[in-house]
Amino acid sequence: MIEFQHVFKSYGRSRNILADINFRVEPGEFVFVSGPSGAGKSTLLKLIGGLEPPSRGSVHVNGHRIDKMPGRARPYLRRAVGVILQDMHLLYDRNAIDNVLLPLAVAGLERRVAATRARAAIEKVGLSGKEDLNPIEMSGGEQQRLAIARAIVNRPAILIADEPTANLDEESARKILEVFRDFNRVGVTTLIASHDRALMARYAGRTLRIEAGRFFDSAGAPA
Repeated sequence: MIEFQHVFKSYGRSRNILADINFRVEPGEFVFVSGPSGAGKSTLLKLIGGLEPPSRGSVHVNGHRIDKMPGRARPYLRRAVGVILQDMHLLYDRNAIDNVLLPLAVAGLERRVAATRARAAIEKVGLSGKEDLNPIEMSGGEQQRLAIARAIVNRPAILIADEPTANLDEESARKILEVFRDFNRVGVTTLIASHDRALMARYAGRTLRIEAGRFFDSAGAPA
């Protein structure tokens, strides 16, 4: 489902943020990516989502080598990979449900079917009744949940999230992790970047840890 082979990533002439990364994630796995701030967690997820190219090496996602994928094919990759970044890129000139509807509109789904799926995604993340609110009227935690609803509405094969519980209280964070677990149970391959050791101890089946230029791949939560 996901495979990195000797992947390096740097920007310009700066040092490598990621150096010689090798790992494979099988379909249906639930994986945490851990490490201190600035270690490269977000960069790793952006490479998986096709949002950044590697400087060297190969990245395979959902049967495609995405570092060699032509630009015209990338929209098809985006439909297979749901991405939730710290910078949520919500549209503040549209209400909540229209934000969630956007991926379905791009995919060409019929409006009535799309609206049903969008409302179901909003309910799944606990935002029922707030469909008509503009994101600017929502709290930071609610905006985060709205971004998650937008990422899951297309029913992706792979779901990647960068610190999805960072703005949430403990109970809300647990509920969001259960949402990810529910999708994982029906076969969605899930990768979550986090520094929350309590959540990782509870949910991690496998952890990819990046720290001080070194890469560790281990079962369970990080020690």
